[in-house]
Amino acid sequence: MTFAAVMTFLKKISPLMNLGDKELEILSTPENVLQAELDVNGKKYPAYRVQFNSARGPYKGGIRYHPEVDLDEVKSLAFWMALKTAVADIPLGGGKGGITVNPKELSVSEIEELSRKFVRAFYEHLGPRKDIPAPDVYTTPQIMAWMRDEFEKITGESAPGMITGKPLELGGSLVRDIATALGGVYVLEEAMDKLSLKEKTVAIQGFGNAGMNAAKLLIERGFTIVAVSDSKGGIYNKEGVDIDAVINTKKESGSVIHYSNAEKITNEQLLSIGCAVLVPSALSDAITKDNASNVKAKIIVELANGPTTTEADEILHSKNVLVLPDILANAGGVTVSYFEWVQNNTNDYWDEELIKTRLKEKMVTAFNGIWQLYSQNDHDFRTNTYMIAITKILTAERLRGRI
Repeated sequence: MTFAAVMTFLKKISPLMNLGDKELEILSTPENVLQAELDVNGKKYPAYRVQFNSARGPYKGGIRYHPEVDLDEVKSLAFWMALKTAVADIPLGGGKGGITVNPKELSVSEIEELSRKFVRAFYEHLGPRKDIPAPDVYTTPQIMAWMRDEFEKITGESAPGMITGKPLELGGSLVRDIATALGGVYVLEEAMDKLSLKEKTVAIQGFGNAGMNAAKLLIERGFTIVAVSDSKGGIYNKEGVDIDAVINTKKESGSVIHYSNAEKITNEQLLSIGCAVLVPSALSDAITKDNASNVKAKIIVELANGPTTTEADEILHSKNVLVLPDILANAGGVTVSYFEWVQNNTNDYWDEELIKTRLKEKMVTAFNGIWQLYSQNDHDFRTNTYMIAITKILTAERLRGRI
């Protein structure tokens, strides 16, 4: 979703919240936009770090390596991160970073050099009390390890809390690998309880880290996964697919479409499968005004960023489809990243059970706060989620005397 589209949604909400010009300016203007060109073996790669809002705490947000990364995308994602940390009620702001690169075309040593040069370009603006990056698209715990090492080489100080999503051996947190999916599952369970929805059939678009982990977690809880897909297409079996077998098929062949005991479908067809829960966990703008009316699910859990357009939201709301928006549904990742940062800063490391308990508490509390507001007005769930996040950010801005 473009930054212009993000701002269009902000303008839509503005009259509902009686936002003034100063408030709109704060919400639509990043505090810092950092850019650099990173040279690896004579080839230059544009790099970005957008620090959107720090009223509630240090900037927080991932770094992605992707050939289509540009400043517009990074700004949009940084804005969402500011809202996401506010929704989860963690004391951090919003930021995002990226490098315009196809990492599949680089050697391991070139990726390491690129990662270290990213830190060299922006280190003055990073740190456990300033801006705490994390993994995102095509970045890994190993890349976070290199970045931490480079930051410490430059500053001469141990700073495990300057970045999250690290390997466990270098101060990473337990549960971080499944946190995005697990947070979404916790929110889904609350929503089903509120709607008294008993049917537990699920279709998952996107079978990467978030989608695959969501499938495993849902199976453990007695759900039936009737359809899954990846970039090459999807599979459907109304009786349910064997998720362990699908995962093995994906690992061995590169795609879920080679799983044998199911009908082959397209990614588009998956969105209209008859099921109780639809989990878009792949691309942005997957559900649009052209296909929203075909959605048969009762609940949509957005594990992807921006999978539903504004026009689609209106159609889904009119159909009484509850959309659990990305800034809530996939906030489990940044919440456990926050837990990692706390553990690093206190040098007190928590066990798996404690992290899951605290994650559930955060996600359920966030959902119930939004549900309470949602039940009092006619706006869709996303609008209510944004209103709560924006209120928290603007309250912090007022208390600081900036408004």
